Amino acid sequence: MGEPFRVLHGGRNMVTGLQSHMDIHPVIAVRGTPWTKWRVPALTNASLFRRDGHLCMYCGREFGDHQLTRDHVIPTSKGGKDTWTNVAAACKRCNNHKSARSPEQAGMKLLAVPYTPNQYEFMYLTGRKILADQMEFLRAGFNRLQA
Repeated sequence: MGEPFRVLHGGRNMVTGLQSHMDIHPVIAVRGTPWTKWRVPALTNASLFRRDGHLCMYCGREFGDHQLTRDHVIPTSKGGKDTWTNVAAACKRCNNHKSARSPEQAGMKLLAVPYTPNQYEFMYLTGRKILADQMEFLRAGFNRLQA
């Protein structure tokens, strides 16, 4: 998929003298059973903040990585797990205000429901350099609820 961005040259045909070549496209997909199964990606602050668009999920303001924290919607002290579906990006002010309470107990509302990214979303969240053609392919696999 996409325009070729590199051409690999091979050997020459002994009969015709023509050199072989392969056009390499930015997205290459194969049919068949994948050799690895999809696993839930590791939860890191960098990928969490990117999932949440570098926004505090309580006040809605945009922050840099060093100004955001990982908030547990159900606090770990109350049995909450450190999983994608129980964490949200929060600025330090909002996280301190919420403390070890649920959003309801703290009188706060989440702006978005935490979710586990699928394999397409996670490739985007890892922060790799993604070409426009590759992004088009990945976006087709994004969850429709979040896109």
